[in-house]
Amino acid sequence: MSTQSITFQEDSAKKASDLVHRKKINFNISKYNRTVEKGIQQYEDLELARERTKNIKWSAIENLDKNLISFETNFTKRGGKVIWAKDDKEAIEEIFKIIKEKNAKVVVKAKSMATEEIELNRELEKENIEVFETDLGEFIVQLAGEKPYHIVTPAMHKSKEDVAELFEEKLGAPPNMTPEDMTMLAREKLRQKYLEADIGFSGANFLLADIGGIAITENEGNARLTTTFPKTHIVIVGIEKIISSVKELSHIWPLLATFGTGQELTVYNTILTGPRQEDEDDGPEEMYVILLDNGRTELLAKEEQREALYCIRCGACLNVCPVYKNIGGHAYKTTYSGPIGSVITPHMQGMEEFKHLSFASSLCGSCTEVCPVKINLHEMLLLNRRDAVKSGKAPFSEKLTMFFWRQGMMHRSWINALSYSMKNFGLKLLNKNAWNKNREFPTIPKKSFNQMWRKKGRE
Repeated sequence: MSTQSITFQEDSAKKASDLVHRKKINFNISKYNRTVEKGIQQYEDLELARERTKNIKWSAIENLDKNLISFETNFTKRGGKVIWAKDDKEAIEEIFKIIKEKNAKVVVKAKSMATEEIELNRELEKENIEVFETDLGEFIVQLAGEKPYHIVTPAMHKSKEDVAELFEEKLGAPPNMTPEDMTMLAREKLRQKYLEADIGFSGANFLLADIGGIAITENEGNARLTTTFPKTHIVIVGIEKIISSVKELSHIWPLLATFGTGQELTVYNTILTGPRQEDEDDGPEEMYVILLDNGRTELLAKEEQREALYCIRCGACLNVCPVYKNIGGHAYKTTYSGPIGSVITPHMQGMEEFKHLSFASSLCGSCTEVCPVKINLHEMLLLNRRDAVKSGKAPFSEKLTMFFWRQGMMHRSWINALSYSMKNFGLKLLNKNAWNKNREFPTIPKKSFNQMWRKKGRE
């Protein structure tokens, strides 16, 4: 069993029994569910919208090589610079080349899961470079010294009382501030940083191949400030974020807003096609886009599972997942949590260390049902399980258990041969460190359905 698997089980057990945590997460997710229910009312035919968006992503991923080259060609025409990074190490190396060239000391960062993936903040802080998260949720978790809890709402695990207490401790704010007061305080703290920053970092929701642009969607406006005020703008974005045409945003943007936050459209939607031009008044002097692979081509090579790359990072699958709602985002110890994280992480970070995530699922299918681009997520989890076993990553004890289980299922007489007490003893022994820790194990009936059916037939 891998170290990651052991840690996951320990953290999951702890969080699942934390009733205060469960109350917070269920409250916040219930608010999300109500807004999404309203948001989808804008669609006359929601299934058609989902199908069209899936087709857009299917086409983009099937032609990934051509689309990325097209993006690079069109982006560099307007003075932008493209850097290809095969992994997190290459991405960090290229970022620090730019930082040294600019002699940067202060940077600001818009919300970006790709920068979390390469652990940009940690690397910057190691070199004594000040980095400020400008998204309110990211700002909160940065103050708390934590990782984002959710791919859309990073501080979902915190109540307003938790945030008020944090602001009092870290910022010297008065206690019992209202959410509005706390938002204004965060803005006040960050405003000057936009002007002081040497570099602004951002991610991108989508790469637009036909115009060489990046599309960013947000609700606070901080990404616009982050990408406009500093003289240098660096974008870190996964290669799967590509779409063929800017026109396709008319399908994807509303769907992302609906399933991400329940809105018809997010407040700020921005397309950037390079650094400031001669006839433009604002924008950065230089703009770099780092196209990050970091295991994505490993997933692309798997024909049955590559549709996981269609994901538009709306977070809908997390919000319906019974496992996520019980153990929370931090237990996964990965950048991408919930069902989508359990599908892609074993391919991006290694099956040996992260195969356990694909087994941490009830396979209820709710994730597949709500996915706006109709990714067959629960099927992907089964395929991951298959791959883990085929590649020899399953431990001997697991193989032995499954062998005897299979034989028992194929030979009913073996099960019937076991006594009532042996069945109960065996199952309780197998579950002593799992189900039995917090629950009373159900007692096996003295006679099985199979035995009762035979008796009924004889009678």
